Order: sequence, then structure tokens, then C-alpha cells
Amino acid sequence: MKLILTILALSALLFGSKADFIHDYDKALEIAQAQDKDIYMLVTSEACKWCRKFEKITLNDEKTMQELKKEYVLLALNRDSDTIPVKYKVKRVPKHFFLTSKGKVIYSVLGYWNPEDFASFAGEAKKKNKLGI
Repeated sequence: MKLILTILALSALLFGSKADFIHDYDKALEIAQAQDKDIYMLVTSEACKWCRKFEKITLNDEKTMQELKKEYVLLALNRDSDTIPVKYKVKRVPKHFFLTSKGKVIYSVLGYWNPEDFASFAGEAKKKNKLGI
């Protein structure tokens, strides 16, 4: 019972009011195309301590979340319980993907990143997309 409550509490950090994460890949593609936005896809797992640290620190950073919400449709998938398209080959988590609205990978990175370092990855993804790389 304690484990279930802990998982629910930790999930609330990621899926709380600060972040409007979608938990369905196809739905995220549909919304991204309708809004003409790219997608930020975060893949985690329930037993991942680095995932929890990223959720607690980086995703609770107001500047980080403002920028993500402005630029991307936010998609969060759990490797243990959600369907993740095989083409993304997620073996370790947390895995971050910046995708086009059609699901093409613009940029991806693995691991925990503090807000400042994460912002540099998001900026790199934005630059690559604009250049068509």
C-alpha cells in the first residue's frame, strides 16, 4: 500500500497542475499537428530515481515549464505501463525526445538534467528544427 501511495505522490509531481502532459502518443501527434507545434516527449519508469529527480527539480522550475508549454505539446510516457512506439528504442530512462508534429526525432538526450542544462538541449532542438537538420 505504501508503494502505491508513493508512486501516486511522485506521479503528481510530473502530472500536476504545472505541466499539462498528455499520456497518449497518438493524441499528442494529433494536438501537435492541430496547434502547429513540436512535441517534447519524456519517457520514464516507475523505479527510476533519476526520473523522479528530473520531475521534482527540472519540471518544477517555472521558467523551464513556461518555455516547454510555449514551444511544445508535452507528452509523458511510462516505459512500464504506456505504449511507446518501437522506433524510439527506449532502453534507459529518463529519455527526452524533441519531435516534430509527425513524430520525427529532432533531438534526444538521456538522463537527469538540471533546468539550465535542460534549457540548452531544448534550445538546440529548436535550432536544429529551424535549420531542418
